[in-house]
Order: sequence, then structure tokens, then C-alpha cells
Amino acid sequence: MAAMANRLPSTSRRVQQGFAYAWVLMMVLVMGIYLAKLGEVWQTRIQRTKEEELLIVGDEIRRAIKAYSEINAGGGPQYPKTLDDLVQDPRAPFARHFLRKPYMDPVTGEDWAYIGAPGGGFMGVYSKSLQKPLKQTGFASIYATFADKPNYQEWKFAHWPGGGSRTR
Repeated sequence: MAAMANRLPSTSRRVQQGFAYAWVLMMVLVMGIYLAKLGEVWQTRIQRTKEEELLIVGDEIRRAIKAYSEINAGGGPQYPKTLDDLVQDPRAPFARHFLRKPYMDPVTGEDWAYIGAPGGGFMGVYSKSLQKPLKQTGFASIYATFADKPNYQEWKFAHWPGGGSRTR
């Protein structure tokens, strides 16, 4: 009899089971919303990291093109044909390096798009990404023209002939 007194009526048990089921569904909903927000935060963090790397690597390539084009055999500036020319200068019989490695575009993970140079080769690079940059203001003076650009393709890292090194 004592065991029977501890048992709840069947309708009360069904109400408790229904409440537990609703509570579990509510917790799944809350966790799903939390995980979606967490995913957005991580995506933003990853994009910011790629942007920072794009600025660093793009500027390094720009400086390498500048150094490469300033070393010439008297006939005006010569520009590299590929990034590999910046890693190992084919014009020199000895090892001359302007870049450590042929960097990939950090945003797309693919090859860069080239800005053609007069006389052949390229005088700059830019990303092929049409994604909108998170960073829109607060650039260093050399990157001031990057402000308010609609996509990464507008961030051009180049050594312009006659105009020195600047970005567009």
C-alpha cells in the first residue's frame, strides 16, 4: 500500500511528461539560437583575420614589386611576370629574393589577380573576392583609398610607374 500511495495518478504523470517535453524543446531552441550567434561571431572573426592578412601580404608583394622594378639593367623598369619571379629573380645569375614564397590571396585562398604593367609583367595584385570588407575606415595613410570600398577587388596593391608606391 505504501508503494501505491507514492504513485501519482496517471493524468498528473502525463502533465509532468508534457511539461518535460516542452522544457526540452525550449532548451533545444535556446541552444540553436546561441549556436547560430556563435557561428556569426566566428565567421566575423575569421573574416577580420583574413582582412588583416590581406593588408600585410598585399603590402609585402607591393614592396617586392617596387624593389624588383627598381633593379634594372638601364632600360627602364622591368616588372615581374609571376610571383615566382619575386621569390627567385630570373634576371640574376645568383640568388636574389624579394619574397619568401609566392603568397596566395588570403581571402579566397586562390591566386591573385594581376594589374598589368607597361612593357609586360605586372605592377600589382588584388583579390578576386567580391565580398564586402568589414573594415571600411581607419586605414593607415598608404591605404586611405581603401575606405568605403564595396569589395576586396577594390583593394589594389601596386607600384605605379612614375607615381611611386601607392595603393588604389
